[in-house]
Amino acid sequence: MNIIVCVKQVPDTNEVKINQETGTLIRDGVPSIINPDDKNALEAALQLRDENGGKVTVISMGPPQAKEALREAYAMGADEVYLVSDRAFGGSDTWATATIISAAIEKIGGYDLIFCGRQAIDGDTAQVGPEIAEFLNIPQVTYAKKIEQKGDKFIITRATEGMDYIIETPKPTLITAIQELNNPRYPTVKGIFSAYENEIVKVLTLPDLPVDTTQIGLKGSPTNVFNSFVPTKEKHSEIIQGKDTKEKVESLLNKLKAVNMI
Repeated sequence: MNIIVCVKQVPDTNEVKINQETGTLIRDGVPSIINPDDKNALEAALQLRDENGGKVTVISMGPPQAKEALREAYAMGADEVYLVSDRAFGGSDTWATATIISAAIEKIGGYDLIFCGRQAIDGDTAQVGPEIAEFLNIPQVTYAKKIEQKGDKFIITRATEGMDYIIETPKPTLITAIQELNNPRYPTVKGIFSAYENEIVKVLTLPDLPVDTTQIGLKGSPTNVFNSFVPTKEKHSEIIQGKDTKEKVESLLNKLKAVNMI
């Protein structure tokens, strides 16, 4: 069974700071990590491969520094890793990103399953995985918390706020993983040495991919961020006056009603 996993390198949000003047992220000195949900996706793929044989291929779209995330994925047990990187891809929104990654997946080909994380912690859109499935015209199941293989089909438990759904889906299909799905393994010492001893990252650039250049990058993105800012936190306090407790309570209730809090 051949499985493709899409991962993203993101800033460690515990360390993120905002430039108060420009409203942009301060990335200098901020460590980057594999997006947490993507690690659950990778672990699910590795478990299925370990049980059924086959190959796990990991794809990441990003700048050259994203090779570090791919080396970590390789050290965890991935068989092949691809970096999709080109200046023409810069500024891509979720639509453009999914367009590019879908083209990379078609370039690699021969897949039975595609795994993505539920969402990236730097954007929280949860859009790229489902969009990839639409571009590839394959079924999708999001928010997977349990996966079982049954012949050529998969039985997936999909988590929602109200209840869990049991869904049967054929190959090929795309699945987005949540943290309840598993506990990602650690990279092995042997895997770490292999990841850094050799140039294991294969790079795909714009000339390698059959994409419409009007549908990618900043100009090809249907959505744009025009402004970002740090929310201002303000605290106001007021002492409720009154001759006795009853009057104070009535005054408080009136104030709460005035601002539609009750």
